[in-house]
Amino acid sequence: MANTIISVKNLVKNYGHFQAVKGISFEVNEGEIFGLLGPNGAGKSTTLEIIETLREKTSGEVIVDGLNLDKQPNEIKKIIGVQLQTSGYYPGLNLLQLIELFCGLYNRNVPPMELLEMVNLKDKAKSKFKELSGGQKQRFSVATTLINQPRIIFLDEPTTGLDPQARRSLWELVKNIRERGTTVIITTHYMDEAEYLCNRVAIIDAGNIVALDSPDKLIDNLIASGFDRPKEMKLANLEDVFINLTGHSLREG
Repeated sequence: MANTIISVKNLVKNYGHFQAVKGISFEVNEGEIFGLLGPNGAGKSTTLEIIETLREKTSGEVIVDGLNLDKQPNEIKKIIGVQLQTSGYYPGLNLLQLIELFCGLYNRNVPPMELLEMVNLKDKAKSKFKELSGGQKQRFSVATTLINQPRIIFLDEPTTGLDPQARRSLWELVKNIRERGTTVIITTHYMDEAEYLCNRVAIIDAGNIVALDSPDKLIDNLIASGFDRPKEMKLANLEDVFINLTGHSLREG
């Protein structure tokens, strides 16, 4: 039986009279990729930010790797890595220098070139962040979450705005991170991304969890309910065509 690394019980977040998160409960297992899915305004980013110690909750209990959010927030910060939807880096520093800066902030000794090689950016070591492509920027952003050697990383819509090549490249990076033993929590609006990456997903709507299971199980439940897709699906889609025709650049996106 998998160990629970994150436990959320009856989590509530109010903004005045508006209840953004309505008493949700869920658990994340150690070593899995767990997805939080939902439309804009559903409460998923708020939930993540509370777990990440970036936003105060109204009520409820959050335990991260045995640490109580109310009593040990600073200890939680030491074992997590957070990649936000937007990131700002010192514009005058190249990637090597940025990693060295983060290492100093975290008081960690991580070989910068090894980290860049892991995210396939070794050849961009002397480049500035602004000179990278969209996919390269996201991969570097993910790399910075790994500097403190976290047990858990949080990725908030990491592939938004990326082309199909860059998306697929980032998917493989996320899988590699999980294979190294790190638990991954991800939010995304791309259902194909969640289906490919996630061991389990929680679907949030209007502040409530409306479903929680593996993608396969949720799909099977829908089919069993009598759902019939109105258009027959082909064995490939347009994104597959794009990847097949331009696949030579998959590693460069």
